[in-house]
Formats: sequence, structure tokens, C-alpha cells
Amino acid sequence: MRQRGFPTIKLAHWLLLAILSFSLSFSGLTMPSLAQSGAKQLPILDSQPQQVTEPEQSVPASPNALGLNDPQELKAFVDNFFNKEMSKTHVPGAVISVVKDGKLFFAKGYGYANLEKKILVEADKTLFRVASLSKVFTATAAMQLYERGQLDLDADVNKYLTGFQVDNPYSEPVTAARMMMHTDGTTVRRIGLAARTEAEMQPLGDYLAHQMPPVVWPPGKLYSYSSHSTALLGYVVEKISGTPFAEYIDKNIFQALKMHRSTFLQPPPPELADNLAVGYQYQSGNFKPVPFLYLNIAPAAAMSTTATDMANFMIAHLLRGRYENLRILEEDTVWLMHETHFAHHPKLPGTSYSFRERLENNIRMIGHLGSLRGYSSSLTLMPERNIGIFIASNSFSGIHEKLLSQFLDRYFPAPETPAPKPLAFTDEQLDRFTGTYRDVEYPRATFLKPSAVFKHINIKKGHNGTLVIKTPGLFFLSNPQNITLIPVGPQLFKRANDDALTAFGDAVEDEASNQIKFAFNPLWPKIGAYERVPWYETAWVQLGLLGFCVLVFLSAFFIWPIRPLIRRLRGKHFQIERQYSRAWLVAGLIGTLNLVFLIGLPLSLWLYGAWKLAYGVPAFVIAFLCLPLITSVFVLILGLLLYTGQAWQKDWSFMERSHYSLITLAALAFIPFLLYWNLLGFQF
Repeated sequence: MRQRGFPTIKLAHWLLLAILSFSLSFSGLTMPSLAQSGAKQLPILDSQPQQVTEPEQSVPASPNALGLNDPQELKAFVDNFFNKEMSKTHVPGAVISVVKDGKLFFAKGYGYANLEKKILVEADKTLFRVASLSKVFTATAAMQLYERGQLDLDADVNKYLTGFQVDNPYSEPVTAARMMMHTDGTTVRRIGLAARTEAEMQPLGDYLAHQMPPVVWPPGKLYSYSSHSTALLGYVVEKISGTPFAEYIDKNIFQALKMHRSTFLQPPPPELADNLAVGYQYQSGNFKPVPFLYLNIAPAAAMSTTATDMANFMIAHLLRGRYENLRILEEDTVWLMHETHFAHHPKLPGTSYSFRERLENNIRMIGHLGSLRGYSSSLTLMPERNIGIFIASNSFSGIHEKLLSQFLDRYFPAPETPAPKPLAFTDEQLDRFTGTYRDVEYPRATFLKPSAVFKHINIKKGHNGTLVIKTPGLFFLSNPQNITLIPVGPQLFKRANDDALTAFGDAVEDEASNQIKFAFNPLWPKIGAYERVPWYETAWVQLGLLGFCVLVFLSAFFIWPIRPLIRRLRGKHFQIERQYSRAWLVAGLIGTLNLVFLIGLPLSLWLYGAWKLAYGVPAFVIAFLCLPLITSVFVLILGLLLYTGQAWQKDWSFMERSHYSLITLAALAFIPFLLYWNLLGFQF
């Protein structure tokens, strides 16, 4: 009997696991394991794979280790790097440009811009889509308007808008300065940010009027990256200047800097289009070209450029606004733009106006990363050394981060510095910091809210007065490395395996509170925040509630057509059995429709390619979203409650009464679950 029963139990276990996995994974736009595997749900924009890995192994320092001096020596180093890494990390093509002391120091392309046509990457000819590097150009344009007295960086942005207003429930205003720092309080939005064709793109103002994410944090209190806030800043530039955004950038920045092979137009103009590198996705052992994404948020991510054009932009910022005999910004304005304006903790890297701060090898750098389906890039400025580095590739990869880390270790190795003295924390003190946290950057206002589950981390007590950051094994399929934190300050911790710091913060709504609400920079050294999750929002509690509902709905699905038939065969009275059948019909209908929704929606999105939600919501998703509305309508729920009451008054057995009551309980519990995850109604 035990051997015969085991397969059934095992089958039920795997069936439940499959349903739960599908039900919480339809947000493939951000699921880390999918991003790593290159499946259909590759991230669309600015989604750094949430993967905790071993730190990069240091490379030997340059023979003189006195900094960057010899272009030929740098060429040999970069050649060797790309020869090793491109095949290892599945990068078809890449490019780099390095500037120093106001001049181009080195530039070279590697691999292919077009694999099918065997077109090589050329540093001064091949265009790459640089995604969020676009943001520093939009910020530069805003600072030009600031210089002219046309834009007040600290004024409420609604002052400059017509046709729509930013809905801000807080007393602190959303301002241009805060949009450049990503402290404006808005958050991520993924649905509808792109179009399939140029003709389908929406005018910037029309798009933002309907798709601007809500303000969910008090402005000025928390860093939460949002491409839409930069798109809004670009719209402000457009409104103030009276010039279309792409035209303004071309006239006031590209032409001034002789960036003749750069554009915000989508697609690039004919004279540039043939030299645009094809974006690729590595899948099943092959490179697959990805379609051109026509972005509705152009100021945040639409720029295409060459490595040598980017060199001119880096030179201008390093020379405090000057390129050759022209100036795009005044020197004081550049100082203001590069200054750190916000950080979660004085010892953590912060953000300037659009440039993000990076602290590594005792060097302060500012820059930005860019990630778009089929492309990745980075821009790094070392103002104190007058050096700039631009790296791009035509695949979604982290090759630029590897190269930059090895570059720093070789030419600017970290000096020997004494480690901060650890503090002795008691278990009670460490308990303040333990718990489950999630990245604050997730789509809170749409049905992709369940993607937040894949951004959870667990912070627990370790050995000898330390904390340990762990990532839930259910969502990180490659057994990521745990991070050990050593206390070095009241709310400041140092990682055991490198010099990066993690800090903790109190609730932003109540600064006098002693409750730990946030973890800052827990996984990466760049600025970022994770919020503490209440127990009822943790993945396992939500999975437990979902699992209970699924099991009960499964039982209703299997039993409702069978149980009335069995009672009929036992000779029960027809009138009684008709009422009994109706009761189980209602229960079976609710259970079946809920199961169809839980399985059908994620499965159909998986087959369709969830990244295509960037184009908008297809009809089949709307159809599936109708099912919870049907099962939760007043008539069905009232009918279920009515039949539950009758069950306890009629000649039902105790097991039948209990089972039916359990179905009613699951159906009722499912409604707040759907509401919480934005799955009840059409929230997109």
C-alpha cells in the first residue's frame, strides 16, 4: 500500500509546486534565473540580474602601477581581456573608449556588430544603444536650462507641466533635482514602455500623462530608480525649450561636442541606421537577434552612439563643461552636477545629478550603467584623475563591470589600509537588523507586483556577532554566495570578503522611530535600498496562503462533477440532489476558474514571452484577468456562503460540510490575496 500510494503523493507534490511556481513567476521581466539563462523573459530595461556572486578576482597590477600612462600597454591588457571573456560570457561584439587629460587615450572595437553579415565593430563607426546612459544627457540638458534661469531645480515639477500633473500625496514636492537623483518618490513601471514600430510610439507627453508611476515615497527621503522620472525631466526640457527633445539634444549637445554619430531618434536616421550594432540574446547555444525596441520613454533610454562620440562627452564633463573651444556647461554648473547630493549613509556611495557614485580602490568615481534587451554599457568618470571610460556590448551582459574592476586593480590598485575595527554586538542588538527585506524598485501599481517576491533577501544572525545575507533558494537557482556582514558602526556593517559597506536605516515616514526599516547596499556597492517586509508579506507566508487555496480549488475541481453523481446513485431524492448539485456546481466553478487563472496566465505569458508586456497588455491577458472578477463577484460568493449555511442544516455528512466550508474559506481568502498583488481588476 505504501509503495502504491507514494507515486500519487509525489505527483500531487509536483503538481502543486508547478502551479505555485507558475503563479508567482509570470513577472519574468525581472526574474533573475530567467535573466541568467537567456530565456524568453529577458529583462527589458535597467534590470541588473539579482545574483550574489563571488567578488571578481584581482588582476596583477601594472608593472609600474603608477596609473594609466601607456596606450599600447592598455591595448595589450584590453585585447587580452576581451579575447578571454567574450566567448565565456557570450558577447558577440564590444567596444571601449578611454580618455585622459582632455584627449582620446584609447579606443577599439572587438567582435561583430552584425554576426549574420560578419560586420566588425569599429570604435568610430559602430553605434550601440546605450539605454540608461541617455539619462546623463537628459540631465545635462536640464542643467543647461538651469544655467539660463529657465528651470528651478527645487521647484515643484508641476509648475512646468500642462495637460497633466504629477499626483503627489506628500507635502514635499517632486522637483527636477530629485528626479535627477531618483529621490522623487516614484518607482518602476514595465508595461507599455515600448512600441513595436515607429508609427506605434506615443508622443512623450501623451504617454506620461497616462503611464507615469505613482509617487509612493516621500520625495527626498529614499533612492528608488525610475526611468519614468527621467522621461518626465526630458518632457520638462521639451516644454521649457519649445523644441522636441531629440532635436534639443542634437542642437545643444551633440553638435557642440562634434558627436555626429549620435542620436535619440528611433530608429536612427538613414545615414546611421546601417551602422547600428544588432542586439543579441544568447539562447540554446546560439545568438538570436532581438527586435528593435521603440521606447516611449526616449529621454531615459533611447540614445544610440559610438565609442568615440562618447569620448567627446566624457572629455567635456572632465574639463568642466568645455570641449575644444566650445562649452556646453559653465564650470560651476558641472561642479554642482558632479557633487554628491544624496546618500543613504555618509560612508556609502550616493548620487549626484544623474551620475551615480562608485567608491572602489579608494577612488571616487561617478557614472552610469545602461541595460536594454540586447545591449549593455557603462560610463565611468574619475574626475580627480581626469580619466573617463566607456564600454558597450551588443548583448545583455556584465562584461563592462568585469573589465572596469580589472582595469582599476591593474592601474589603480587599492592601497593597504587598516580594516575598520569590528564592534561587539550582542544577539539582542543584532536582532534589530534580522528579517526579510525586498528591493524597493519593483512595479507597485500593476499586476506585475508579484515580481517583488523575486527581490527578497533574508538577513540572519551569523557566528561571532555577525549578520549573514542569504537569498531564498527557491528564486536563486545557482546557489548564490552568502554575504557575511561585520559590524563597524551603530548601523554600519562591512562585508567580510571585500571593503564594501552596508548600512541600515529607520522608517522614512518617522525619523524619530528606532525601528530598522531599510537595508542600504546589501548586495552591491552601488546605491540602492531594500525595505523590511512584514511577516505576512514574506514569500513563504504568501506561498502558504496560495498553496492552501490551490489545494482546495483542486479538490473542488475534481470532486464537484463526481460527488452529486455518487449521491444520485445512492438513491437520494431528486429535489434534494438538484439543490446539492447546484451547490457543488458553484464551488466547482469557482475552483476551476481560479485554477485556470493561476495556471493559464503565467503559462500563456511564458509561451508568449513576458518581456513583450513592454509593448502593452495583449487581449489574452485581459481575458485571464476577467476570471478573478467572475469568481469574486457578489452573486457567486453570496451563493457559496448561502450553500455553506444550508450544508450545515441539510443531510450532508460532516466531511461534506467541512469540505464545502473549506472551499468557501479558500475562495474568500483568495480575494484579499488578489487585491494585494494587483490581480483583481485591470491594473496595468
